Amino acid sequence: MSMAMLEVKNLGISFGGLKAVDNFSMTIEKGELYGLIGPNGAGKTTVFNLLTGVYRPDMGSIHLDGRNITGRKTIEINQDGIARTFQNIRLFKELSVLDNVKAGLHNHHPYSTIEGIFRLPKYYRVEREMNERAMELLKVFDLDRECDYKASNLPYGKQRKLEIARALATGPKLLLLDEPAAGMNPNETAELMETIRFVRETFDMTVLLIEHDMKLVSGICEKLTVLNFGQVLTQGETSAVLNDKRVITAYLGE
Repeated sequence: MSMAMLEVKNLGISFGGLKAVDNFSMTIEKGELYGLIGPNGAGKTTVFNLLTGVYRPDMGSIHLDGRNITGRKTIEINQDGIARTFQNIRLFKELSVLDNVKAGLHNHHPYSTIEGIFRLPKYYRVEREMNERAMELLKVFDLDRECDYKASNLPYGKQRKLEIARALATGPKLLLLDEPAAGMNPNETAELMETIRFVRETFDMTVLLIEHDMKLVSGICEKLTVLNFGQVLTQGETSAVLNDKRVITAYLGE
């Protein structure tokens, strides 16, 4: 029996005595494209912050590919194999498109401070390797011609793609996408759906996404978990979940 890529059991956290996430459990198999949905304020981004070490859970456990990563620091969890994007794009806007992707590569292509300061041979070798790998990733997302642009000068849809490319540069097993379609027009959303499918297939990636766009969710997610008031309302195959009257009520009551 194969091991789940992500297994979350009874996760919980409180802020000021109020339970933001309560007894949250979810299992994602390797290669799945999984959605986490729910009304505003349901606790979706809090779950992402727990999974990536931004918050330390008060209770419960998180296992990634069989390894217990509960309570580890964000950089350690990234090195373990989880990368994420954010609802509000967080690029290094004054850096070039190429340098944004290279920032994601530094976890796996280190050189010491001394090697960097004195430009020792390893520095040049690592920089060359990072440039080559970054350009490969930019070509995948059709961003190689803009490699020297400032990240802030890219159109919105391409900034989203660049953020995904930078996340992939860290070599993750699991990619978390926090409302990747936020602020996109229908054409950009359709292109994003193709990009997410392409990423899953090309990089053999397991993907978990938060999304409000139900067309996108129903079009690409195989399974869903629905959060409401920090608790799991329902979870399972996408078609069954989206036809659940409790889910419809939760959204209509938003």
